[in-house]
Amino acid sequence: MLKILSCLFLLFFIFPVKAEPIAGELSQKSQEKTPFAYIEPSQDMTDILPVSLETKTEPDIYFTADELTADEKQKTIEATGNVVISREDLTVYTDRIIYNQKNDTIKAIGHVQLHEKEGMRIFSDEVDLTSKLTRAQMNKIKVIMRDESKLWAEHFHKKENDNKVMRDVVFTPCDCCETNDGKAPLWRIRARKVTHDAKNKNMNYNDAFLDIKDVPVLYTPFLSHPDPTVKRRSGFMPPKIGSSSYLGGIFEANYFWDINEHSDILFSPTFTTDKGILWGGRYRGYLPKGYVDVSGTFLRDDNKSRSKNRGNLFATTRYELNDLWVAKTDINYASDSLYLKELSLDKDEQAWLTSSASLERFDGQNYASIEAYYYRLISYDLREKDEAAFERMKYNKPLVLPLIESEWVTDPNSIGAYLKNDVSFASLYHSGGMQSHRATMINSYNLPWTSPFGERYKIVGSIKTDAYYIKEYQYNPQKKDYNGNPVRVFPQLGIEWRLPFVKATDTTRQIIEPVVVGVVAPNGGNKPNRIPNEDSQDTHLEDTNVLDLDRYAGYDRNDTGSRVSYGFNWSTYGNIFGRTSAFLAQTYQFNDKTSFSQNTETKGHLSDYVGRIYAAPSDFLDLTYRFRLDREDYQFKYNELASKIGTNMLNLYVSYIYLQKNSNSSEAIEARKELYTGIHAALTRDWSVNIYNRQDLAHHGGSLEHGGSLVYEDECFMFVTMVKKYNSNDPDFDDSYEFNFSFFLKTLGGLGS
Repeated sequence: MLKILSCLFLLFFIFPVKAEPIAGELSQKSQEKTPFAYIEPSQDMTDILPVSLETKTEPDIYFTADELTADEKQKTIEATGNVVISREDLTVYTDRIIYNQKNDTIKAIGHVQLHEKEGMRIFSDEVDLTSKLTRAQMNKIKVIMRDESKLWAEHFHKKENDNKVMRDVVFTPCDCCETNDGKAPLWRIRARKVTHDAKNKNMNYNDAFLDIKDVPVLYTPFLSHPDPTVKRRSGFMPPKIGSSSYLGGIFEANYFWDINEHSDILFSPTFTTDKGILWGGRYRGYLPKGYVDVSGTFLRDDNKSRSKNRGNLFATTRYELNDLWVAKTDINYASDSLYLKELSLDKDEQAWLTSSASLERFDGQNYASIEAYYYRLISYDLREKDEAAFERMKYNKPLVLPLIESEWVTDPNSIGAYLKNDVSFASLYHSGGMQSHRATMINSYNLPWTSPFGERYKIVGSIKTDAYYIKEYQYNPQKKDYNGNPVRVFPQLGIEWRLPFVKATDTTRQIIEPVVVGVVAPNGGNKPNRIPNEDSQDTHLEDTNVLDLDRYAGYDRNDTGSRVSYGFNWSTYGNIFGRTSAFLAQTYQFNDKTSFSQNTETKGHLSDYVGRIYAAPSDFLDLTYRFRLDREDYQFKYNELASKIGTNMLNLYVSYIYLQKNSNSSEAIEARKELYTGIHAALTRDWSVNIYNRQDLAHHGGSLEHGGSLVYEDECFMFVTMVKKYNSNDPDFDDSYEFNFSFFLKTLGGLGS
């Protein structure tokens, strides 16, 4: 319905049409045709303009035509042949116009087209303009909007008080040439009368019908809403109707409250047949230097297996305190792990809900932040066979408050060297009583340099200092909890060398770049029996970190020991399209018992091979493959594949991940082997089908989830049917199905389940 309103309103406002005064002193002979280029200045058509030439407050208006004819006796002026009248936001095309000076009327005749600036096109055979363009009348008009939606009206009348009236109106976004061409559109809206109240800015409809294939399915005697010039106004929005197995039948009412031009509230209570009222709402506010967006729901559930009061809250805020400081919050809360899933709300498939608050400073190349984090486990897919282990993950979550980070970089000196200072402070509180407070400072000297031969060097020397306060840390269950203040000092020196070689031909370019990274650092000193590992548990050796000076993601573990990492990058590019690249690397460690190598179960001085292959030689293939290969028996310890094969008509998507079991990691990692496959096929121009399966290939695995969808979509209608089957190890969702269907009349809305 909104599309109709936009079309009608823009149509109503294309008048009055203003014409530029035609400069010319007309010939004394009546009906004498004179080329437009030879007309001398005259004021004969000045009255066409609603304002005088002396006070040009309107946009410039331009007028062109092949010929002009003046009839002094009848006081008419006629322009014929490619007549064009244009102004800033409107252009009128027609074969012929007649201006009657006595009656102050203009008639445009023959193939009249009015083109609005925003893409609206209006077609008619004749247009009558009177009373200095304050009144206009047209018959049998056709409108084509920017999105190719169409509207027809038998009569159009614009009154002097700027009110407009249209009769016998038909609107449809479906493809069709005319309303009477014998082929009815899939759906359309008919109204006996549509009026625009210019003073109150309302659109009023009388006797409106919704037709599906020429069959009326919905009727309303009267409908009123704000016109398109009203950007926001309080009132009811279209409701949503559906159903779910948990809530039963659903009717969602939406009331929009326009508080002011910078803030609003959407009240959205949902009336259900099984659970009573699901209260919901959303507040949005835009401030001079920020915004607030808060949404949430609340439901009272009398089921004893559920929380009695259930709900969720999502809130994001951002505010620029000044030119340097920005404050942000991101609150994500759900009353229990099943709530978002049962109501199909946002973020229902996330493993954790993470809430955070931060204060950030941006000053050129320098950065500082103060943050806080809170975590809530909501994914049943993370539930392990050992219920106690799941409960430990669920309730032994840390509260991080505060987390302070800063990075300060000096300007490069004459040789390009610069100093860098990183400071980090973190306090973590566990529900079991354990606390970890850390203060870290890293001071480094950085020197990037490129030799005349093209070699690229980077030298980094750093000293990392840590000071901790630890309370109730249990490293060995057979001993007492540790309480103390351990301190560490960890120096490190690294040098990186690269030398790219380029080969170009008529059709391709190839780049080969060997890379060597050397690191000198002391052995040991991590003190794992005194310092808990809170932020460095990811010890997966891969292509993204094998060449890093510090392969740990956090601060609690130092990448000890001296080593040399080496590898190469290879890439080839087509002149028109296509790219393929490969990367392979390995590390030699002088001490085979470093903390990182032990956590990754690497034995000996040489690490495993890690690499990456990317291939997109054409539009029919896009492939990324990452791997870790055992250096001795060449067995894969890690595989990750993502590939899309085919065209838009038919394509196959494959995703595969394999991660070997790692018992030495601070958090024991079980073997993971998972395959995802999906097929998309466009059966016709409008029909498409999608099928997918997510398979656990590990021991005692099976299908985790599978399903598909059937979609019909054309220019004015969409229908979607979707079926899913979950094989969750959560008892509440074990072997459960999800089925839904929805259909949408584009520009109006739709229904779903």
